[in-house]
Amino acid sequence: MKSLVFPVTDKHDVPEAPKLERFPLWDGGPVPAAADTPLLEGVDFVVIEKRQPDVDGWDWLHGAALIRHQDALFACWGRNKGRENTIGEVNHGRRSRDGGRTWSERFVIGPGVTENGKPIWAHSHGVFLSHGGTLWAFLARFGQGKGRFPGLCMEAFALDETAGEWASRGIVAQGIWPLREPEKMADGNWFVPGCDEDWRAAVAISRGDDLLRWDTVKIPVGGRIHTEATCWIDGPEITLVMRNESPLDRRNLCAAVSISKDFGRTWSPSIESNLPLAPSKPYAGILSTGQRYLIGNTVRDHGSKRWPLTIAVSRPGHKALSRMWRIRDAVRPGEADARPRRLAYPHAIEHDGRLYVVYSVGADGGNRNSCELAIFPIKQLGAE
Repeated sequence: MKSLVFPVTDKHDVPEAPKLERFPLWDGGPVPAAADTPLLEGVDFVVIEKRQPDVDGWDWLHGAALIRHQDALFACWGRNKGRENTIGEVNHGRRSRDGGRTWSERFVIGPGVTENGKPIWAHSHGVFLSHGGTLWAFLARFGQGKGRFPGLCMEAFALDETAGEWASRGIVAQGIWPLREPEKMADGNWFVPGCDEDWRAAVAISRGDDLLRWDTVKIPVGGRIHTEATCWIDGPEITLVMRNESPLDRRNLCAAVSISKDFGRTWSPSIESNLPLAPSKPYAGILSTGQRYLIGNTVRDHGSKRWPLTIAVSRPGHKALSRMWRIRDAVRPGEADARPRRLAYPHAIEHDGRLYVVYSVGADGGNRNSCELAIFPIKQLGAE
């Protein structure tokens, strides 16, 4: 039998497996595991709204937002006596006049819409804006039509300071669930990131200072579920950071990113980043020190669990994040209930050298949460 001779191939001629391109959100060396991530010291914790359905009937709570307006703090969140993302959703809030230590009685911002006594539209969680002496709330409204969130739109409410009541200013944008407070861009328009009726990332852009007219732009996610967006804005460049429900590797679940170079009008196709992120909405901001920060569940070994709650920061003036701390663990010392708490959907504001971080906290699943606030000095975040 004639022997078979195989040609010798130089190793350099063998094509390598293509490497996954990842957006460099992190440049601080190996992303730390939870056990290697330091816990912030001197954090004050306050429960703003306690889940107690046996007392008040409210079972579901999620999506808290926070703002400072006229020397007071305002917080709001979505509530439901039934399951999440159903017509029974409304938006509630409280006010604090002592820096978040104590909170007022609960008030209603978005009551939902009824017809013949039956709910037909829900008002769920949203975001605040303090502008021109007026406190605004931009809430998600859904209930009629197609999509995961049928008929999703953004409705504006304004606080009547004299009457102490919130009044609707109407539907101001279609197909957007606002997930970060409006931020004014250098071109004079306001910008809001979020998701659309099909749970894909989308953004809304105002028409100048007219807060009652917004245009919605969908992000090119290529059919993937890159959703629940937050952002950093740097002139015409916007970096959108998104929850990733379509990971290329479930064992290495990381945030997704898309970039705009023209104030949010057009976007690059979304890609995965190199920063781990559990499946939950992140929150991004820039401190007065010039540091970018991202709050979420970003340790290397998050295992798709919504704990611990972390904050990752950059060096001042840098774009990539490079240091990380734990804000809160799944169970804090002294808590009688040893079940791990899910810590999710954060929102933050900075005031007087301190960062105020509000988030959902719950052990029962189904986003049946309380609303908690963590307060700590930003000097702990190592601007050096």
